[in-house]
Amino acid sequence: MGGLFGIVSQTDCVTDLFYGTDYHSHLGTKRGGMAVRNTHGFRRAIHNIENSYFRSKFESELVTFQGRQGIGVISDTDPQPLVIDSHLGTFGIVTVGRINNMADLIKKAYARKGYFSSTSDGITNPTEMIAMLICREESFEAGIRSAQEIIHGSCTMLLLTEKGIYAARDRLGRTPLVVGRRPGATAVSSETSAFPNLGFETAYFPGPGEVLFLTADGWEQRLPPGDRMQICSFLWVYYGYPASEYEGINVEHVRYKCGAVLAQHDDVEVDLVAGIPDSGIGHALGYANEKKISYGRPFVKYTPTWPRSFMPQNQKMRDLVAKMKLIPVRRLIEGQRLMFCDDSIVRGTQLKENVQVLFDCGACGVHMRIACPTLIYPCEFLNFSSSRSTLDLVGRKTVQEIEGAEDKDLHIYAQAGSAKNLAMIEQIRIKLHLTSLKYQRLDDLVAAIGLPKERLCTHCMDGSSYY
Repeated sequence: MGGLFGIVSQTDCVTDLFYGTDYHSHLGTKRGGMAVRNTHGFRRAIHNIENSYFRSKFESELVTFQGRQGIGVISDTDPQPLVIDSHLGTFGIVTVGRINNMADLIKKAYARKGYFSSTSDGITNPTEMIAMLICREESFEAGIRSAQEIIHGSCTMLLLTEKGIYAARDRLGRTPLVVGRRPGATAVSSETSAFPNLGFETAYFPGPGEVLFLTADGWEQRLPPGDRMQICSFLWVYYGYPASEYEGINVEHVRYKCGAVLAQHDDVEVDLVAGIPDSGIGHALGYANEKKISYGRPFVKYTPTWPRSFMPQNQKMRDLVAKMKLIPVRRLIEGQRLMFCDDSIVRGTQLKENVQVLFDCGACGVHMRIACPTLIYPCEFLNFSSSRSTLDLVGRKTVQEIEGAEDKDLHIYAQAGSAKNLAMIEQIRIKLHLTSLKYQRLDDLVAAIGLPKERLCTHCMDGSSYY
C-alpha cells in the first residue's frame, strides 16, 4: 500500500518529517524517501528498505537535511520522492495508490512524443506518470484534477512547492489522508498515529478527491470533495495501525467490535482465545471479552531480526520469514482447545503450517475466526494482493476446485450463509486442517466500522465497487 507524511513549519521540520514518515513503516516494504525544500532548493534521499528499517537507513544523514517544509513516503512500489522541473516550477511529489490503465497512459504519452526515466526493472515509475499528467495543465490544481480524472485506480499525493504543500486525496477516497495542527506547523499524514508524539492534534479529514494547500499557518481548500467515497474497509481490518483513525473511526476499536460480533454468533467451547500477531490481536481481544474466556499467547512473535513478515519479494521467502517469526509456547498449547482470531486468510499457506505446529505441540483443537468475509476478488485499487494471481486467493481457488470453472457463481459464493458459501468455507477448513472455521459476515463488518456500506470499498469480498 504505502504511506505519506508532509509538514510545513515556521522552524526546521527535518526531525518531525523523519519520525512522521517512519510512523508509516507498517504500510510499505520497498522504498523510503524524504525531500525538503529550503532557500537553496531541494534536498532528497531515497533508500531501499526491503532488508532494513526506514530509521536505520536515514538517521545517519539527517544532519545533511535542513528546511521548514518537506514530504516523506514509505512506498510499496516505486522509488520516491521525485523532484520535477516544469513550467509550474520545481516541485517534489510522493504518491500512494495504483494505476490500472498505466499501459494505455504510456502509449498516449509516447504518441505525444513524451518520455520517461529509465528504471532498472524496466517499469515506468507511476509517480513520474502522475507528475507528467499534472504538468500538462496550467496550474497545480488543474493538473491534480486532470490526473485524478484520467487514472483508473487510485492516487493520493503530496506536492512540495515553493510556498507550501498540496495534499490531494484520491478521487474516491480509497486511501486515507488527515491534517494535523500544532502552533506554528501544519502536517498531513496517511495515519493519525503519526501525530500525538510529534505534538500534533488531528484537525481535518479531507474528503474524496479534495485538494488542500498547506502552510505553517494552516490550510485552505483548493478543490472541494466529491460526493462519492469508497474508503478501503481493509484499513480497519488489517492495514491500519491500532492507534490510527480514518474518518474519525479508530482502528483498534473496530477490531474489538469485529471480534465481539464473531463471538456473538459462535457457540463452540474453547479453553483459550488468541490472536495471530499482530493484526489479529485486537479481533481476538474483542472475542475473548465478549465470551469472557481467557486471552493468551500460544504464539509469540520474535521481531528483533525479522522486521517484516512480508519483507522479501519472493513469496516462498515471505512464508519462511513469517514462520520463523512465530514461536509456539507449548505450555499454553498442550491439551487446550484453542480459538484463534485473525484479520483475513489470503493464501492460507502459512496458516496451514501454523495449525500443524499447534497440533504437534499437543493442541486438542484449533478453531479459527476471521474478521472479514472470504477474499474472492483480487484488489483492483490498492496494492493488497495485487502481486498475486487470482487463484492465489484461497477463496477463489477453492471456488474453482468446486465448480471446475474459475468465475462461476462468484456472487453466490460471496453471500454469507448460502449453500455454496458454506461449502467453500468447509473446503478451506479441510485444507487448513482446522477444527472449525468461520468468517465474519459482511453486514457485521460494515456495522463494526460504522460507515454506510456505499461509502466503503468491499470489492475483495463481494466484487462491488465504484470506478
